[in-house]
Amino acid sequence: MWTSAAKRESRHFPSMARARPTFLEFFAGGGMARQGLDGLFDCAFANDFDPMKCAAYRTNYPDDEIVQGDVWDLDAAKVPPAPLAWASFPCQDLSLAGSRRGLNAPRSGAFWGFWNVIEKQRDKAPKTIVIENVAGLLSSHDGRDFTTLVTQLADAGYRVGAMLIDAALFSPQSRQRLFIVAHKGKLPANLTTDHPNAVFHPATLCNAVDTLPDQTRMAWVWWHLPFPPHRNADLASLLDRTPPEHVWRSDADTRKLMAQMAPLHRQRVEAALADRKWNAGAVFRRIRLEKGGRVQRAEIRYDGMAGCLRTPAGGSSKQLLLVTENGRARLRPMMAREAARLMGLDDAYRLPTGETKALKVIGDGVSVPVVRWLGQHLLSPLAGSAAAKAAA
Repeated sequence: MWTSAAKRESRHFPSMARARPTFLEFFAGGGMARQGLDGLFDCAFANDFDPMKCAAYRTNYPDDEIVQGDVWDLDAAKVPPAPLAWASFPCQDLSLAGSRRGLNAPRSGAFWGFWNVIEKQRDKAPKTIVIENVAGLLSSHDGRDFTTLVTQLADAGYRVGAMLIDAALFSPQSRQRLFIVAHKGKLPANLTTDHPNAVFHPATLCNAVDTLPDQTRMAWVWWHLPFPPHRNADLASLLDRTPPEHVWRSDADTRKLMAQMAPLHRQRVEAALADRKWNAGAVFRRIRLEKGGRVQRAEIRYDGMAGCLRTPAGGSSKQLLLVTENGRARLRPMMAREAARLMGLDDAYRLPTGETKALKVIGDGVSVPVVRWLGQHLLSPLAGSAAAKAAA
């Protein structure tokens, strides 16, 4: 299956047909990995279980199919060969904010359904595999889940490396995610390094690698990525200054929220109010342990960053904005379009109707500029190397 762009190019420029390598997008959601790889790879296959996310995918890519259904039910014979597979499998059982049931639990266990497809492709399996998930995978079940996953890839003949990349390098959102990249074949020397890089290979990742079994450790590689340019956007630059009036919470809600703030956070708000200029701080509600008891706190940040976007599944996950101007504080939720901008989607991306649905697609997605950076500096060069070897 070609993307519509690839089809158009092949009609007008026959020599450009299949000019780009293809990729498979498992757990595709709204197609945000595809957004990041646009122009570098053409999507040959997409799959997701969630009907609402599949509808969002079809809305944005009407000329291409997405296979709706459980990854376990996929017929591997109908999945086309491609040099790259991307799998952002569900994170709920691995996240520090979740149940921590691990890689064999129902939701995060979907990884094994994906791996079942890859194994059944045999010699047609992708030469490069990207697995994206939360940083909690490193510590899930005391590191055993990470070891199991890496060992599975290594035993299948892949060289395996990983990077912890924070979306904050590219957009004003604190969102650290683990990207495991596995490749089967010769590795270009400029894509690897002898030593971990503190930016992409922090201590938590290095410690997890140190616990890998010796045989698995032999397949490990430290991927080399250049440091991205300094980002020039902050939270305020992505927010709507005049949102619809109905999104604002009442003054009573605002006072209640501020009453939940510890003195330090209340002082931050008072300073913003004293400035009188338009300002916005990102707010999360959290449960904190204080004096042996559990207390709900509202915490605000004015560093030009948003907290990690999540799906709207509970009070603690809903990111709020406290807007101050001319001595008045007003409270509202972050809107889906603003959240989409934080994930690197431009306003041409069509969101589902309804804030809750749209925020679910966004919160479960992957940062588009992070995917693009990986695609440009690692995945595309790996695919070029594999293509050159296949042609030789």
